[in-house]
Amino acid sequence: MSLLVTQSAIHRAKLASEFGKVAVLLGGDSSEREVSLMSGNAVLAALKKRGVDAHAFDPHERPLQALASEGFARAWIALHGPGGEDGLMQGALEWLGIPYTGSGVLASALTMDKLKTKRVVVGAGYVAPEYAVLTGPADLPGALAALGLPLMVKPASQGSSVGMTKVKSADELQQAYAHASAVDPIVFAERFIAGDEFTVGVLQEQALPSIRIQPATEFYDYQAKYFRDDTQYHCPSGLDPKAEAELQAAALAAFKVTDCVGWGRVDFMRDNGTGKFYFIEINTTPGMTDHSLVPMAARQSGIDFPELCWRVLETSFLRRRKS
Repeated sequence: MSLLVTQSAIHRAKLASEFGKVAVLLGGDSSEREVSLMSGNAVLAALKKRGVDAHAFDPHERPLQALASEGFARAWIALHGPGGEDGLMQGALEWLGIPYTGSGVLASALTMDKLKTKRVVVGAGYVAPEYAVLTGPADLPGALAALGLPLMVKPASQGSSVGMTKVKSADELQQAYAHASAVDPIVFAERFIAGDEFTVGVLQEQALPSIRIQPATEFYDYQAKYFRDDTQYHCPSGLDPKAEAELQAAALAAFKVTDCVGWGRVDFMRDNGTGKFYFIEINTTPGMTDHSLVPMAARQSGIDFPELCWRVLETSFLRRRKS
């Protein structure tokens, strides 16, 4: 069995029964398992509050075939990291014929790789920070000379800032590379953009209000995203209407050029000197915890958390089983 992708507008459900039995996929076995459990359990509680027949399903503990044998009609993907948002789970669900939330196999695989995403977005004419691929320690001096300091060192395929380091001096570069390559063999360095970080949530192909992020740490790292209480979030972000429209348009354009659909989040840095926005990355399965950004932007638009989870679940109607 497989799925057909519809190109029509997303069906808006009026009754919880229209969704059928829903699996909230959470946990998994990536380095982001802890965050996925938090996201998934929050989504599960919200869907149940709205009357959806939703059940937790951890693919680390149960075989995926159980989704079919136990009669699940669709899946709300709350898995983060490899194995959950990199196209593997999406491909398995396609094979099982179970409609699912968010982007498909191609977009999920592409955007999980920050380096390949950057190449696609830049190739389409959009602006991103200059970068250098690091295949080994021998590449470090060249990257330093080309990009200058400070710079960011990143593994290509991890989310939630796992394995990332801000490098402020040359003697920190080797350790930063070792930290990133321990997570993923594909590593790159990126010119650090001195300025504010912004993120734009996308929900059912519409941009949500932007958020300006002010971390107390060197950058918006794993702890700042999920556990610290001193990170400041500004929503509204404080941009003037013209800049806000520019940023939202850039987010939707990046979403479209990478074939993303349904919902997600696009991150940018804004240069303090020029005011220019630089594309950083796309997250096709953003966090849904009490520290998460898409729920924050949705609230600014008058969408509470249960309604947000409902609307994300509606994105599964973009796919249907072949008859």
